[in-house]
Amino acid sequence: MREPTEPNIEHRPEREEHRRRKKFSGERKVSRMEKMQKLNIANLSTPIQKLEKTSHKLGKNIFIKRDDFTGTEISGNKVRKLEYSIKDALDKGYDTVITTGGVQSNHARATAAVCAMENLECHLVLRGEVKEFEGNLFLDHMLGAEVHMIGDGHSREAAMEELKIELERQGKKVYVIPVGASNAIGSYGYINCYDEIKKQEEDMNIHFDSINIAVGSGGTYAGLWYGNKQDDSKKKILGYSVDDSKEVFTESIIHILRDIDKDIDNFDDIFINDEYVGIGYAKATDEELAFYIDFAKSEGIVLDPAYTGKAFRGMVDEIKQGNYDDQKNVLFIHTGGLQGYTKEMRDRINDIISSE
Repeated sequence: MREPTEPNIEHRPEREEHRRRKKFSGERKVSRMEKMQKLNIANLSTPIQKLEKTSHKLGKNIFIKRDDFTGTEISGNKVRKLEYSIKDALDKGYDTVITTGGVQSNHARATAAVCAMENLECHLVLRGEVKEFEGNLFLDHMLGAEVHMIGDGHSREAAMEELKIELERQGKKVYVIPVGASNAIGSYGYINCYDEIKKQEEDMNIHFDSINIAVGSGGTYAGLWYGNKQDDSKKKILGYSVDDSKEVFTESIIHILRDIDKDIDNFDDIFINDEYVGIGYAKATDEELAFYIDFAKSEGIVLDPAYTGKAFRGMVDEIKQGNYDDQKNVLFIHTGGLQGYTKEMRDRINDIISSE
């Protein structure tokens, strides 16, 4: 397995002095970060909890950061990124937002909620087949978003561009947010989160040897990695892919990072594990569902089937294989997604529980 890093928004003189003295591709590159403005929508900071039973089983201190506590309609990691993206849209005078994702996209649902809060027209380009009017799709409509469905073979980016042109013909000023809000602007949400974690480490008198997350578009990982790099930390940032190869995600993350800071010249410590994608994005085998059930019964925490379930299961397996033997304190970020349990999955879970 492999690992990365993250920075600070809060002004602390002693930390600023430390950073002035250290080198990171030359001069410290946080001036842009310090100038970035954001909305204050999410319930921050989110707590870090120790998973006592899991820690005992694995012989390590396993902690979970509850970014599923950021809100209800806005629950999960997406709102941290949207606080920056939507603020940028508002500051530049846009009145309409387009973004994209899968049928049960957490990002699309969170975007719909934030747009409703900020009086922005919201258009969602969702790819896939609608089997049930449920979960995030139901919430998208309830939150007032205009939903545009496309088939699995269609390009989401091309569909957004066509829609943008049409809306602009109607006189609207359109702001396009990429899938997952995974660009430089959105990634500032997790640069900020890294600093939040650093403060929590100080408060808890602990040092996390790694931060572990699910990777579905790369923006969350990029923000944590950059924060870690800016902090000159030896902490490992470990990502678990939920739908694509490590090569694809590494390339996407590098692209985001270069947009944040063009002076970065070494990306060797970007570590993405793609061995736990399973049968595909937002799909789960009975074995995976059984793992999620056991974890919920043990810790009282529900992992989602698209992101955190796959990533946490992967992390546990890697620990059992000995790939975390150099680590004592391990942090996993719960990025939300409870709405992702479809009727088909819920029926299968019911069968599994009934057969126990």
